[in-house]
Amino acid sequence: MNLDGETNLKLKRALECSMDLDEDDKVRLFQGVIRCEDPNPQLYSFIGNLEVSDGDINALSPQQILLRDSKLRNTDYIYGAVIFTGHDTKVMQNATQPPSKRSNIEKRMDLIIYFLFSVLFLISAIGSIAFGIITSRRTPRWWYLRPDDANAYYDPSAPAIAGLLHLITALLLYGYLIPISLYVSIEIVKVAQAMFINQDNHMYYEETDTPAHARTSNLNEELGQVDTILSDKTGTLTCNQMEFVKCSIAGIPYGKGVTEVEVAAAQRQGHDTTSHEVTNNSANKEIMETVVLGKNPIKGFNFQDDRLENGKWVNENNFVDVQLFFRILAICHTAIPEEDESGNFSYEAESPDEAAFVVAARELGFVFNKRSQSSVWVKDLDLTPRECTNKEYKILQLLEFSSARKRMSVVIKNEEGNIFLFCKGADSVIFERLGKEGRRYEEATKRHLAHYADAGLRTLAIAYRRLDESEYVAWDAEFTRAKLHVGADRDAKLDEASELIEKDLILLGATAVEDKLQNGVPECIDKLAHAGIKIWVLTGDKLETAINIGFACSLLRQDMIQLIISLDNDEVKKAEASGNKDLIQKVSLENTKQQLTVCKKVLEDEEDNDAAFALVIDGKALNYALGELEDELMGIAMKCASVICCRVSPKQKAVVTKLVKKKTGAITLGIGDGANDVGMIQEAHVGVGISGVEGMQATMASDFSIAQFRYLERLLLVHGSWCYKRIARMICYFFYKNIHFGFTLFYFEAHAAFSGQAAYNDWYMSLFNVFFTSLPVIALGVLDQDISFRMKLQFPHLYQQGIKNLHFGWSQILGWMANGVASSLVVFFFTISILKRQAFRNGGQVAGLEVLGATLYSCVIWTVNCQLVLVTKYFTWIQHACIWGSILLWYLFLIIYGYIPPTISTTAYRVFIEACAPSPSYWLTILLASGAALLPSFAYISFQSTFFPIDDQIIQEFSHLQKDKDQPWLEKVMQNKTFRVTIGITARLRHLGRSKKPRRAQPNPYAAPAHKSNVNLSP
Repeated sequence: MNLDGETNLKLKRALECSMDLDEDDKVRLFQGVIRCEDPNPQLYSFIGNLEVSDGDINALSPQQILLRDSKLRNTDYIYGAVIFTGHDTKVMQNATQPPSKRSNIEKRMDLIIYFLFSVLFLISAIGSIAFGIITSRRTPRWWYLRPDDANAYYDPSAPAIAGLLHLITALLLYGYLIPISLYVSIEIVKVAQAMFINQDNHMYYEETDTPAHARTSNLNEELGQVDTILSDKTGTLTCNQMEFVKCSIAGIPYGKGVTEVEVAAAQRQGHDTTSHEVTNNSANKEIMETVVLGKNPIKGFNFQDDRLENGKWVNENNFVDVQLFFRILAICHTAIPEEDESGNFSYEAESPDEAAFVVAARELGFVFNKRSQSSVWVKDLDLTPRECTNKEYKILQLLEFSSARKRMSVVIKNEEGNIFLFCKGADSVIFERLGKEGRRYEEATKRHLAHYADAGLRTLAIAYRRLDESEYVAWDAEFTRAKLHVGADRDAKLDEASELIEKDLILLGATAVEDKLQNGVPECIDKLAHAGIKIWVLTGDKLETAINIGFACSLLRQDMIQLIISLDNDEVKKAEASGNKDLIQKVSLENTKQQLTVCKKVLEDEEDNDAAFALVIDGKALNYALGELEDELMGIAMKCASVICCRVSPKQKAVVTKLVKKKTGAITLGIGDGANDVGMIQEAHVGVGISGVEGMQATMASDFSIAQFRYLERLLLVHGSWCYKRIARMICYFFYKNIHFGFTLFYFEAHAAFSGQAAYNDWYMSLFNVFFTSLPVIALGVLDQDISFRMKLQFPHLYQQGIKNLHFGWSQILGWMANGVASSLVVFFFTISILKRQAFRNGGQVAGLEVLGATLYSCVIWTVNCQLVLVTKYFTWIQHACIWGSILLWYLFLIIYGYIPPTISTTAYRVFIEACAPSPSYWLTILLASGAALLPSFAYISFQSTFFPIDDQIIQEFSHLQKDKDQPWLEKVMQNKTFRVTIGITARLRHLGRSKKPRRAQPNPYAAPAHKSNVNLSP
């Protein structure tokens, strides 16, 4: 396991000068000096050399370097020297500090609290000034207050001091405007929401017994506002499994199965995927079940064709080409065989597609069974004696794969003494190196490659060349000199030497492997696209691999204009060959800037409003674009439907995530499964870890963990949307009820000449947020649903309400606040007007402070709880119990508290039993005051939902009335409200339906399908 997120074996080799150091005594006597580059975060490069005691200098490459946190296999022990430790290691160089995360709603809630504090000080100041004026002008006439012997609180000779003391009283009295209990209630609600996420069986992965897990409850509502997803590829979008599906040999296609992409497209078009024909492929049901549904138990091999299986390839007219084709697959690789007790072979390879090639060769009769430092052994059918023989092939030189070369070659000598060059690589680089005699199958192979690309398969071309002894010897000397060269231009020199022999190739055919996507990934991406969520893929894979997986999961499609920015071009290579770091940096920066400028012009010059763009950028170019060119990069990326960043380091993933947060200002979600994704997960607003085969590093650093990428659909569109709307409505309601309650205190104090007298008993005020209004709002935050989860998944565009923050914008917040002020005004003046001069008891007595306080408080309790009834979308018995139970609890408290001696209960002593309950005026006041206060809100909700309904209100009404027969009409209405998506299966099918020809088709070394619409921006 290595730091780039791949679980496949990375081949590590000792230098030739140290191969015989296999004992302690030999190592103890070994002397040498290591000279290398300074510590840096680059995982894929290492520059250094080892000078041994005899003066011989050996170049060190990444193949000789073991990175911290990697695991070593297929050897019992090693001897080595430590180069970097601690913070100098590459894993620590890529580490980022874990940030403290708070949701945007919580941050906005803080601003509202600050605003309410301002209101508190404002009304307190108004009251204090008014009290000072009243104390100065009116108090001398109020003889019953003994103004001639007044204390400082109402001394008419010192109104300023009286006003200042009143300010302190007012701040304490109006403090109920500040909803301190809101934070406690939110924490309770969020913990309950997290429990619902943890217990959702729809996000439980039975195969690994892994449920979804909310590792924090602080960010639940952020799940409902995600604008951009930044995703890893390997192990996140894919299962990290490749399967050999098809191949083209000597111009003849083999392999009758269909791919997941084709099946998904057929299902969306309404075709029966079990029929005999699926999307231009003739496949019977048995093959469909075996190839697509995965009944074949052989890992890495999903190939079905009777013409090649069971040794029947010898009956083909092109059997010689077939034999050579699979021999190349069995030889041209760096895999290591492992034999089990039963004699069967499995393979560890640097990449899963390389392992799939070796497995395919094995299953078709070409068994790679042994590797030494200089040879490989392959057991296959010898055509002459028609028997299986185990043959040795000496590895003379290995030309390794790199993202710059886009190919791998091996020079071998067979037992007959013939020397061959076997080569596999991207079709674009193979085709341009074909000789005149090697293009016989080129046109047919290109057609097959185009068809494989449409099926979302990863393709490689296979070619070979026979070498003369003298030609090989001359070239080997040149290649050896390049290998021994020490310097920054070593790779460039190796590439130059490789070019000398990788020419005049003979094309044999092409392979097509399926990068096995996790179940449901294309469908999930399609749903997320319909929800308006942008998806970026940040992967450590090479560029062409990233593009292929983009097609497989429908992030890319054929009519997209691909904007490819890469520094793998001649101009940059020339600068790298010079070894001058300053020149390399200057040329790379200018080259990146030039490509970004061209890219911007392509976007501006596009006349088709429906054109879709995809940006693909490699790690080198990204490294320079993330500096002073970040504005240009983000300006282009935000206009593209898909963005794929390939060959990026873990640190670059975190930097890109931070840039997206900074430039868009929108909510981002980072999702990955390996240690290399930790920085991205921690930097994003919301981090999601995949509990896969990469270990637990990503999961431990995440905010939420799921077992499969497809569960992200439910996590966001269902739980995220619910949590966002619940929290938003809960907070708005909380501010409403506190403002409603607090302003009745202000109105009464104004009515009482700002004397500081509270309208309510002290216990009334203390228990308002604790008992009488707490449970209903918690039930709202935990249980409320605008629509069912089925409807949310059926109409994903409803998620846009969260992205646009339609339920917690300033208009909604201020509207709720205004409703609180207005309803409190109505309740207060209705109550005062009814009770002020009317007889309240049978004896003709008018209402006193204790009756007024109890009546006014009762009106407030009824109003705020019934307001909750108006805004609740989904009722259960729990909500009914909380709402009506809270009102009942108020009366029970009033009765019980009223029986406590008046020294404790004060104004509440028997007030309900003796005064309020027997009086019709009390009940009439509650009815009129509460009804009048709720009437504007009820009228607004009725008018808005009738004449200007939002989508979820329409769906809710249909669901409530159970208008099943009108379901097609509802789907049509919702379809008219959706927006045009440019990624996903839907967009791909729309393109196939139009059969639109590419408007640009320029040669591109990274795009496997030759007919793809591309703009390659590399000079």
